[in-house]
Amino acid sequence: MKIYTRKGDQGDTSLIGGTRVPKHHLRIEAYGTVDELNAWIGVLRDQPINAAHRNFLMEIQDRLFVIGSHLANDPATSKMKLPLLNKEDIDALENAMDEMDGRLPEMKNFVLPGGHTIVSFCHVARCVCRRAERCTVHLSEQEPVDSLILQYLNRLSDFLFVLSRMLTQELDAAEIPWKPRH
Repeated sequence: MKIYTRKGDQGDTSLIGGTRVPKHHLRIEAYGTVDELNAWIGVLRDQPINAAHRNFLMEIQDRLFVIGSHLANDPATSKMKLPLLNKEDIDALENAMDEMDGRLPEMKNFVLPGGHTIVSFCHVARCVCRRAERCTVHLSEQEPVDSLILQYLNRLSDFLFVLSRMLTQELDAAEIPWKPRH
């Protein structure tokens, strides 16, 4: 099977179910941004971080594929049975954040992204996650989107922020507070 089909050479592509849409369609933008996020999570996972973080990031990547399949699906024409996103997936993010928060110093300021390359990768993933969330919210204003997808993306960006702080601590990097000029 060849990876190229030449069917998209005119600027359109197929959703699951066969519906052809322009490559700039909100669905394509949403699942494309989720795909970009998944790639950045992969970059983060490939860094020298502890196995527990690496394994949890792999679970997140699996959930992002689930989300991408739902966003790429045309519910009007597709008969495909899609994998499910569950409330427990959101609970897992919240539990992981609570566990990390319990080991982190109280945050009193915004922090500047950076301090270590691995922490910076985490912040890039967080920013791409926020963009994926914005694209998906925009799509949801025009077409039905499972509310669990919106909740998961929202919680995932929070998780990535807390993870960036945890990695800062584990890597003995500096967490630099933002101090606005007045």
